[in-house]
Amino acid sequence: MATKAKTHQPQIKIPATYMRGGTSKGVFFALNDLPESAQKPGSARDNLLLRVIGSPDPYGKQTDGMGGATSSTSKTVILSKSDQAEHDVNYLFGQVAIDKAFVDWSGNCGNLTAAVGSFAISNGLVKASRIPQNGIAEVRIWQQNIQKTIIAHVPITDGEVQETGDFELDGVTFPAAEVLIEFMHPADDGDAAAQGQDQGPSGMFPTGNIVDELNSPELAAVGVSNLKATLINAGIPTIFVNAEDIGYTGTELQEVINGDPAALTKFETIRAQGAVQMGLIKDVSEAASRQHTPKVAFVAPPRPYVSSSGKAIELDDIDVLVRAMSMGKLHHAMMGTAAVAIGTAAAIPGTLVNLAAGGGERSDVRFGHPSGTLKVGAAAELVDGQWSVIKASMSRSARVLMEGWVRIPKDSF
Repeated sequence: MATKAKTHQPQIKIPATYMRGGTSKGVFFALNDLPESAQKPGSARDNLLLRVIGSPDPYGKQTDGMGGATSSTSKTVILSKSDQAEHDVNYLFGQVAIDKAFVDWSGNCGNLTAAVGSFAISNGLVKASRIPQNGIAEVRIWQQNIQKTIIAHVPITDGEVQETGDFELDGVTFPAAEVLIEFMHPADDGDAAAQGQDQGPSGMFPTGNIVDELNSPELAAVGVSNLKATLINAGIPTIFVNAEDIGYTGTELQEVINGDPAALTKFETIRAQGAVQMGLIKDVSEAASRQHTPKVAFVAPPRPYVSSSGKAIELDDIDVLVRAMSMGKLHHAMMGTAAVAIGTAAAIPGTLVNLAAGGGERSDVRFGHPSGTLKVGAAAELVDGQWSVIKASMSRSARVLMEGWVRIPKDSF
């Protein structure tokens, strides 16, 4: 009896652009270019993005996809003309897990934000009347994950996006054109509703405190107790702790943390406990399904160190040291959204970031990260006993790396 041969579905191709934004890379899609079933939230969209990136990959390499096997390069972006008044483009960000079949929609990517304006202009998502022949185009972005406004100032030459330039960004090898990004009212004010998920209590400081204390049996088990923390929701929910309190100096590079399983367990335990205290999850067991948020970062007063590129960072180059975890690993530079949280926290007297930077009032801060330094500004004010941030700003750069189509098996979503 003859055996019927198995039928395999052919590959389909989807228009896509591979872009660098800040110190991250991701695959960008126009919403209307996605297959119809993936144009709305749900399993079809998630499965499509997982297959594009090459996840889940038990080898942790994403060899059979566009991902680069790090949190900075396992990213996807979906853009469309905005349906919000006074906005040009809707920006939806999906952080794709590397070893799990999971796309996290709970937060924004500040680095890839730098590429959103460029893509939007080049792909006809911004009205031609808003693009100068030469000068700066202000692209008004509606960030759908966190329901916030971002303004990208994109340089234009001869009517087209200018990507080349002499702006240098630590963590990126080659210079490019500078893109100023302004995060308007970046602190949580209770209106965020990322993809229908509960964002927890409203307010920049979800607990109502500028400094909290973390305690739990789980923390005690990893050698941490009575841990001071600033829990802030600005840019992205972030847990700041003092480097000294967890056995570090703040000058650590990736290999020190990422090569230490006990350290990774400690940071994940802190993250889970902080998430509960911030009201983002109800139990620490839920942290595994919310990998993108919150972030954990540790801070310390400035001191000299050598960055991952071999560049010497001197005492006078920085105001504070910051190292941040992303998707379970120490980030090679700094997430853009975490930089917003750093700038915001630095501007508010009494937070751990502010104290590590020397205390007092400040409108900007230059911090040292594993790849070098970054300056971020924030305007904070105290209104009726509550802190409010009008905007946070920083400069990044962006560049198209490849454009055309990505291909995936037809039956993979």
